[in-house]
Amino acid sequence: MDVIPFRISPMLASLADAPFSNPNWIFEEKYDGVRMWAYKEGKKVSLIPRNGIDRTARYSSIANAVKALKHKTLALDGEIIATDSRKVSRFQLLQRGKGILQFALFDIVYANGDDLRRKKLSHRRETLEQLVAPSELLILSARLDPDGVKAFQIAAQRGLEGVIAKNLSSFYVEGRSREWLKVKVHQEDEFVIGGFTQPSGHRNYFGALLLGAYSGGKLRYMGKVGTGFDEKTLASLNRTFQPLIRAKSPFATEVRERGATYLSPRLVVQISYTEQTRDGKLRHPVYLGLRDDKSPKEVIWKEP
Repeated sequence: MDVIPFRISPMLASLADAPFSNPNWIFEEKYDGVRMWAYKEGKKVSLIPRNGIDRTARYSSIANAVKALKHKTLALDGEIIATDSRKVSRFQLLQRGKGILQFALFDIVYANGDDLRRKKLSHRRETLEQLVAPSELLILSARLDPDGVKAFQIAAQRGLEGVIAKNLSSFYVEGRSREWLKVKVHQEDEFVIGGFTQPSGHRNYFGALLLGAYSGGKLRYMGKVGTGFDEKTLASLNRTFQPLIRAKSPFATEVRERGATYLSPRLVVQISYTEQTRDGKLRHPVYLGLRDDKSPKEVIWKEP
């Protein structure tokens, strides 16, 4: 039978302090989308994100493109993205169903009955290039430059989210690894919504979202975001909030917002910002969209 004998959690990149170069590393574009596994088992294709909820129906065009590949069994690792007119991936475009939809593939761990997890990345990438011909919907992750510092400069010039650096000798291991490193151009992270403030002026529904991240198992208050919303988004979020309203703050740290409405911490949101202050608050945050591919408990506070 055409069955892949395992399901796997993704290999995750650790954060690097600064751009670097290394002769045995590659430097790829960091995409701003949703991490996704594609499992092709005969005529069946499944698209599975990090939280394990099947998204095949949501991205049916991507699933059909994977199904059309001639090989019977494939386990492909990549990111579903939506790009703008400059071919730059933007999470908010994907979240709003706009832009050009693509599946950027950067790894393969199973092909035609062969388990590739203990093969070096150089071998896996070569296999991926042999088995998957790029198309309108399926692309291979772009290498920016052999020199990591130059790759970072290219990413900054193009307005990319950052660079992913990978050791060509690395095996595929589940979870966070130092064999893959990410260097960010723009600060962009996930946060948990713990409440909202009252609207003012001409705004409807709410004023700002109260954001948090977990530290030591407790939700730490990270500040609020009040920009990045259109009227449709405000209304949609307001409907989503109603069954989550609670009397007590979910935050373990103090929130100095008069008249705040608190929510059970079940929603994860993507936020761009310039920096964190020393006490962990966000500067110039902008709302990008909800993330339904990640659990709130995965949102861990990163010390500035």
